[in-house]
Amino acid sequence: MSAQLKLAEPKITMRSVTKRYESARGESVEALAGIDLDVAAGEFLTLVGPSGCGKSTLLNIVAGFEQASGGEVVMDGRPIAEPGPERGVVFQEYALFPWLSVAGNIGFGPASRGLGDAEVSRRVERCVAMVKLDGFEHKYPHELSGGMRQRCALARCIANDPDVMLMDEPLAALDALTRLGLQDELLRIWSEASRERARTVLYITHAIDEALYLSDRILVMSHRPARIRREIRVPFSRPRDPEVRTHETFHRLSDEIWQLLRREI
Repeated sequence: MSAQLKLAEPKITMRSVTKRYESARGESVEALAGIDLDVAAGEFLTLVGPSGCGKSTLLNIVAGFEQASGGEVVMDGRPIAEPGPERGVVFQEYALFPWLSVAGNIGFGPASRGLGDAEVSRRVERCVAMVKLDGFEHKYPHELSGGMRQRCALARCIANDPDVMLMDEPLAALDALTRLGLQDELLRIWSEASRERARTVLYITHAIDEALYLSDRILVMSHRPARIRREIRVPFSRPRDPEVRTHETFHRLSDEIWQLLRREI
């Protein structure tokens, strides 16, 4: 998958997207201000920006959890009005059902959509293997490490066969070593899931090195209300070699992004 993706036929299109919240006292808070963005099919696009700038709000609008105050957000030419199985979401807090096993969590979405037992079992088996949780199918979330829980959350997302994966700081709660390992796992899982067809990822992180290692393109967001301050195309080829983290270009881009964020902070 190339780092230089063409955007002639975007998977997701945003035009003049704004979002305002009204407080109980009638005060208006502007979270997003005029976002224009095209996301290509199969692209791994990451948003970085100051805390509270509106990144998660934008992701929630794409997920269908919230509605924009103005502008439009479309996927495959159709306006996004509500959540749908073609868009999977992975949260920072894992969001697993504690009363269900690994297999139960992964199979919950397909079963809720009315798929037959045989198809649900096939998807669970496939996704368990993809995230390397073989042998843990009957374990419950409290019996798993943080990294294993997040792999289960990824598998649950993929089991619904989404075209778009929306990830809101999915690795932020992990320790540094586990986080580095799961970055590689995430790229592998995304690559395997994309063998059938291109899977688009919209990713949020505060970690600049993580953004550079995972992404095809990075958008640096301003403080609230969020605007796109800079687009950075990541020049490293795929499959991505962990050694890329030691390259001079990697460190130069990391410093460039940090300087942009520093001004916003």
